[in-house]
Amino acid sequence: CQPVPKPESRVEVCDLNPCPPRWKVTPAGPCSSSCGLGLAAQLVTCVQILHGQEVLQEERLCPVAEKPLTSVPCVIRTCSYEWSFSEWSECSTSCGNGIQTRQDFCLSSLTHKPVNPLFCRRFPKAIVVRGCSAGPCPEQEGTLSPGAELQPVTPATHLGTTAAATEHRHKGLDVPLEQTKPGGGEEITAKRSFLCVCGNLFLNATGIINMTGVESRDCTVAIGRPLREEISVTILESSLNCTAGEVLLFSGRMMWRTGCRKLPLSLINSRTNTLIVKQRVVLPGNGVILQYSSRTATKKYYQDCDQQLFGPRGEIVNPVQLPDERQEVVCRTFITVAPRQRVSIRALNTDLGPEGNHTHFNYILVRDVSTMKTVVFRGKQQFLWQSTGSQAEIEFHE
Repeated sequence: CQPVPKPESRVEVCDLNPCPPRWKVTPAGPCSSSCGLGLAAQLVTCVQILHGQEVLQEERLCPVAEKPLTSVPCVIRTCSYEWSFSEWSECSTSCGNGIQTRQDFCLSSLTHKPVNPLFCRRFPKAIVVRGCSAGPCPEQEGTLSPGAELQPVTPATHLGTTAAATEHRHKGLDVPLEQTKPGGGEEITAKRSFLCVCGNLFLNATGIINMTGVESRDCTVAIGRPLREEISVTILESSLNCTAGEVLLFSGRMMWRTGCRKLPLSLINSRTNTLIVKQRVVLPGNGVILQYSSRTATKKYYQDCDQQLFGPRGEIVNPVQLPDERQEVVCRTFITVAPRQRVSIRALNTDLGPEGNHTHFNYILVRDVSTMKTVVFRGKQQFLWQSTGSQAEIEFHE
């Protein structure tokens, strides 16, 4: 090109528009567990580069579907110690009701040999004593009068008054222990009570939930009310052993609270229309008795096009925008089922426009509330989605 005159070099501005807002993630904090699987929190913010400077923006300006998780799994190291147990002993009696026991010991996961129990002091331990039955004693056979063999046992008697227990059973909020024959086995009775209370969803406006005497370490119940209401819970009684690691956890869409000490007569407000209560016990027989009620919410936490579903099944249709609503309103559907159940969502028919057209943000966002993980569906995609917990949320964008 030497014979040809060389043009002058110059730089032209090709785009004066600022870069769109984007998500910024700060390094994750410390792991919540010293060993084994835990969670590490990370700060997620919406930022935009303006004039060479990073400026904080409102979260709604960043793409919701691309928002990173605010907590990530973490493992520092494998736990080196854990509780182990011997087999249950024979029943302590040859007839009638008795007890069974078992020995606990701290086990090293590296050598698989027992070590000093102090190494396992931070880990919860299962029960070492339980009820058993060796059948009716000979002198009791044939001596019972008709009907005397059925003896109802109700956990509501902890409340102290027969009237309260009767009203409680009438509302169906705390199912009494199954009627058992003498010598029928305390363990079986307590286990049936656990099945009646734990894992249930309570939808009445008021009620009492008895979570005492359950054998399972974790017992979870859920309370649900229509949108526009919020739930208040009072702890009537508590026998939790705080030094043993027993705790009560309350969680909702806008609140998270744990406690053990000074629980009786304390008041918890859900701030929304659903509340999950999880009880973790170590010693058999411990637990709490809750009284809950509902009222009109003091602050509006929902939108007019939002819906609340409690299952066990139903059909969801994309809510239609009201004429006076702004176009950026995102309509949501909240789904809550019993804690022992899971949610499945199947898209029967979807048409969100051309799948490759991202100029309009038409998409369906499904959120698993237990993990806060979100999945986005676009275009004409038919899908089947399943939750890991008992709560899910759906958002219909534009």
